[in-house]
Amino acid sequence: MFNPFYKPLIMGILNITPDSFSDGGRYSDLESAVQQVQKMLREGVDIIDIGGESTRPGADPVPADEQIRRVVPVITAIRQFTDTLISIDTTSSEVAKAAIEAGANMINDVSGGLNDREMLALAAETDVPIILMHSQGSPKTMQDSPYYEDVVREVLEALQLRAAAALAAGVKKENIAIDPGIGFGKRKQDNLDLLAHLEIFVGLGFPVLLGTSRKRFMGSICDVSEPAELVTATAVTTALGVMAGVKVFRVHDVRENRQAADVAWAIRQRG
Repeated sequence: MFNPFYKPLIMGILNITPDSFSDGGRYSDLESAVQQVQKMLREGVDIIDIGGESTRPGADPVPADEQIRRVVPVITAIRQFTDTLISIDTTSSEVAKAAIEAGANMINDVSGGLNDREMLALAAETDVPIILMHSQGSPKTMQDSPYYEDVVREVLEALQLRAAAALAAGVKKENIAIDPGIGFGKRKQDNLDLLAHLEIFVGLGFPVLLGTSRKRFMGSICDVSEPAELVTATAVTTALGVMAGVKVFRVHDVRENRQAADVAWAIRQRG
């Protein structure tokens, strides 16, 4: 799934939530969610990442049964017209299990498997890939004065521990990917330092996912206040990520990032 010799993968974001930071409420009904998936498929998406709980800074947790109510009908509907990879964006093993039974075939856990002790065992049992992300704190509190002495070293060491825990739980090495967690308990300078050293995370030997899409730290650089105005900025980070060896890009805007990734990949292959 994460073949290093194949072009980078574009993961399209589908938030079935009323309060996500950029697109909350836009796809909360089945018809609009299906239409968005069809649009992403036309634009070249490789993975659909579906979440029923906002992970924006300050967001409150959503009970597992409500997440399931939001995401399972959408996954079931998508499986009627495509076999494209579907990732379930959740920190709950209960939600992940229901999503996999409905047709999802990947787990994206922003807690790195720390929020629910059953998550890694579920990934091993179901033999699905799992993306382990780094976050300092929960979405509710993560931007309350985050601090690092050496963000690259600290995030790297934390992800090494989470990958080791996944292996110990029986998850196959080829089913593990890591994510440095841009914007999750990070200051602006921390995000920039992580982006400047992506090759160090690639060097761990696990596929790396990058999620910068429309994030506010770029708005402060570009003097932009609306997340939807950060499409170009996001595409720049996608191109830089490809050159560093990143394999998966989680984005709101598929077409623009597909183009950025494909051009960067063509250049990288010449190097």
